[in-house]
Amino acid sequence: MASPTLITPTPKPAPPIRSRITATFTPTTTTTPATSTVSTTTTTRRHLLSLSTGTLLLSAITRPAWAASDEDYVKDTEEVIGKVKNTINLDKTDPKVADAVAELRETSNAWVAKYRKEKALLGRASFRDMYSALNAVSGHYISFGPTAPIPAKRKQRILEEVETAEKALLRGR
Repeated sequence: MASPTLITPTPKPAPPIRSRITATFTPTTTTTPATSTVSTTTTTRRHLLSLSTGTLLLSAITRPAWAASDEDYVKDTEEVIGKVKNTINLDKTDPKVADAVAELRETSNAWVAKYRKEKALLGRASFRDMYSALNAVSGHYISFGPTAPIPAKRKQRILEEVETAEKALLRGR
């Protein structure tokens, strides 16, 4: 049988709480032939300066990009919609197909890079449909080359998504 002293804990005094940053004041005397000066070194100043400098640098580096305005989003999305429609509807024998596809890829990559990070836009129907259409177009041209025609079913689906995105954009969604 255990003794009662083992069952009941004995209170131990808590150690005093001490700050990690301690101010140290160490006067040092520098003697030169002509003058005598006293300089003080304070670690708290150094800590404060290093912490504030680090904080300022990190805040400057990790500052989020300013959210794009709604007008910019609408304008850029309408531009991408126009390029998607024009590129998809080009005839496969047209000599400008490769250039149009390259331009569409640059525009769509810029659009995606600009708006994918915007959390306010991620829930919009226009963003979702436009992103899906751009993904399908880019995937096709990456897989089959810039001069390969888009199959009829895929083309129809892409155009439906673009139309849906355009209607949602006009409604402010």
